[in-house]
Amino acid sequence: MTTPADAGTPSTSKLDDLSHPRAEPGAIATAKLDRRTFTAASAAGVAAAWGLSSQTAASAAKIDGANGRVRVGFIGVGNRGMQLFDSFRRQKDVEIVAAADVFSPYLDKARQRNEGKLETTGDFRKLIDRKDLDAIVVATPDHWHAIQTIMACDSGKDVYVEKPLSITVFEGRRMVEAARRNDRIVQVGTHRRSSTTLAGLAEQIAKGKLGHVTVGHAYRISDMYPGGIGRRRPTPAPKDLDWDMWLGPRPERPFQDNIAPYKFRWWHLYSSQMGNWGVHYFDVMRWMVGELAPASVCALGGKFAVDDDRTVPDTAQAVLEFASGRLLIFGQYEATGTPLLTKGEAELRGTLGTATLNGNGAYVIEPARGGQFQTSEPRLEPQTVASPGHLDDAHVRNFVDCVKSRQRPNADVEIGHRSTTMSLLANISLATRLRLEWDADKEQITNSKEANAMLHYEYRSPWKLG
Repeated sequence: MTTPADAGTPSTSKLDDLSHPRAEPGAIATAKLDRRTFTAASAAGVAAAWGLSSQTAASAAKIDGANGRVRVGFIGVGNRGMQLFDSFRRQKDVEIVAAADVFSPYLDKARQRNEGKLETTGDFRKLIDRKDLDAIVVATPDHWHAIQTIMACDSGKDVYVEKPLSITVFEGRRMVEAARRNDRIVQVGTHRRSSTTLAGLAEQIAKGKLGHVTVGHAYRISDMYPGGIGRRRPTPAPKDLDWDMWLGPRPERPFQDNIAPYKFRWWHLYSSQMGNWGVHYFDVMRWMVGELAPASVCALGGKFAVDDDRTVPDTAQAVLEFASGRLLIFGQYEATGTPLLTKGEAELRGTLGTATLNGNGAYVIEPARGGQFQTSEPRLEPQTVASPGHLDDAHVRNFVDCVKSRQRPNADVEIGHRSTTMSLLANISLATRLRLEWDADKEQITNSKEANAMLHYEYRSPWKLG
């Protein structure tokens, strides 16, 4: 089996414990990123782009006929992996051929779900080496996404990769490069991008429906007080779990049962709640208002109330400021369960009205009324739009269609990278206790060498990026 080619010169340290309100990361070398210039699309252009685009990849794999079957392999069939497994199974022109996972009970479940017709392995590289697969689904913990996606692209396969796209900004850019140099279709699992209703709302906002949107809010609320993910001591890994492979590029450490298989979301080396949930909301809000990237990011928070082993905050809030004159705000509140937005999960507040979005693609627009020194008449007509249906299925359908047509998917890898970067910058701000100034063209933090060095980390041997 082969491993990806060298990633270049990553830093020699990693983000410090994000749960501590005064974390002080050690000095690390800056990860070098090449200069790239990107032109921010207009809001109208962004809103119009969520149908199939026109790019054709000359070297792409071809599926015979419009109704030809797309043969798919899964890397990761745990919680989210099985949700996607079911969505892919519901596509009549998809055949799930094989699956890889480091936890054998997950493979047993996937095999049963597929009526026993599934080849399984504990080593994902065996799937990537196969010549009979058209596409790979990557639904592993976040620290694995980059290596597996790049390897799959380099092997000539299209990829559906779960959000967040990556765990570092450097990884995300390398994933975009791998997709482009191999002419691959890469869809990121921010499934709201396949909502026809939200696409229509983005178009309305681009045309001025809400006036100038000055602020967007979204929150992840979950009362995990008092015990959270619990406190555990290291133990021998279960015999049916390949713990060393699970760790992958991250440092060697003993197994702990409140890390894997699922609770890795609360450990900054493997994931974060800012990435897990924040990327969904940053993505949908920046889509609605046609933004590419923030000019500055500031996040505060810490482990204020929950007594557990987590290394990410139980309470945090990130504020992203844009040069166009607006703020996007995401709050992660895991020590209180009372809803903040009673009508939905995200809102966009404009000078003419406010749009409140639900996770299923439904939304409500309410008119603004003049406040201090202004007339009180409503500034627009109210609007209520129902959900278009199952967004996971719609997102998978879009990916399968693009595998056949070779057109860019709704949540193309560049889109996913830009949205994931917002969450990753928030994590760096949390770790450094700094407001970060961001150059979106160079993909560099301009006001702190310490923070800029956190755009990547040094992988554990033998894992490397292609």
